[in-house]
Amino acid sequence: MEEESPESKENLTASAEARDFLSSIEPRELRRCAFADSLVTLSDTGREPGEFTVTVLMSAYEDEPCFLVQANSHGFIDHIPCGTSITAYISMALETLEQNHHEYVKLQDHPLDKKCHIVRRGEEMVMNKVVTEGQEVKTQSFTFPLRSLEGFVSEASNLLIMRILAQRRTVPENMVFVSFDTDSRISASAYKELGERKQQVGSETVDVFGIQRTVESIADIPATWHCYFLPDGHLASRVQIGSPVTMKLTQLPAVLERDEKEDKAAFEKKPLLWEEDMELYSKFLDRKEELKASHASYVRHLPELKALLADFLQFLLLRKPEDIFSFAAEYFAPFSSHMDPGCSAAQMKKEQESQKP
Repeated sequence: MEEESPESKENLTASAEARDFLSSIEPRELRRCAFADSLVTLSDTGREPGEFTVTVLMSAYEDEPCFLVQANSHGFIDHIPCGTSITAYISMALETLEQNHHEYVKLQDHPLDKKCHIVRRGEEMVMNKVVTEGQEVKTQSFTFPLRSLEGFVSEASNLLIMRILAQRRTVPENMVFVSFDTDSRISASAYKELGERKQQVGSETVDVFGIQRTVESIADIPATWHCYFLPDGHLASRVQIGSPVTMKLTQLPAVLERDEKEDKAAFEKKPLLWEEDMELYSKFLDRKEELKASHASYVRHLPELKALLADFLQFLLLRKPEDIFSFAAEYFAPFSSHMDPGCSAAQMKKEQESQKP
């Protein structure tokens, strides 16, 4: 595998406005980002050559709460199958913990397949790429110090940022993050407000809010996307400038319909899915660590406990009894404060059964 450091723009950092935006995000805004989008991809002729889906779920990564982001785009361009898929874990601070990015174009004589995996390891971001063109396979491995990626936005974390901006209905001026261009070089990723407009979704006309994202490139032209969103953050349309296809919403999502119900609907009883609630899941992890620390402290202050359990386990393995319950009852009988020392195992078992509620 080749080891190399790709050229990047020197001393590129996220703008103060971008850093301020990240620090301003509240937990309730993050929770409102956990939903699914489903759009169709339309060609210039109006045909539907594919689909685009984005799903954001609450999850955990190495026992820490995070978002699981999955995005898929599959279809045809000029009758050629092509697509992109992304699976990533994004922290509550919108940091990319791990991401898999796969792109393909199935040309009949010269298929192209690109796979890129990035993962945080200590104070570094490690990237592994595999590019297959026809029969030729090229692998590359890059390592980036995290200090050079302050304000980094991956393709997955970008989807979350877009939803938050759409729900706020505003984009700060000069909001520029750090990202990777198509050649894995560190480049600028800038966001700009496009304002509001009307869009037809099914049989209804709705107000949508536009956001432009541009990723600069050192060796190529910038890549720019125009995305329009419903007030609740659902994606209504998406197009990459220069692409012959546009992604559009064809039916209003259920989340928007629920928001438009009468206020009394907000008081309906809902099932408690604590694993998907960021605050409850965080409290669960805190309580879990608290109990582990308490139990460990108890064991440390009672060394005789370890000795007692070690003796019992050693005796058990030596005898290898069929009835472990009776064996344990006989072993621990002398420690009982309310049992007759001469009581048999069967009697002890009967006595314990009678004490059960």
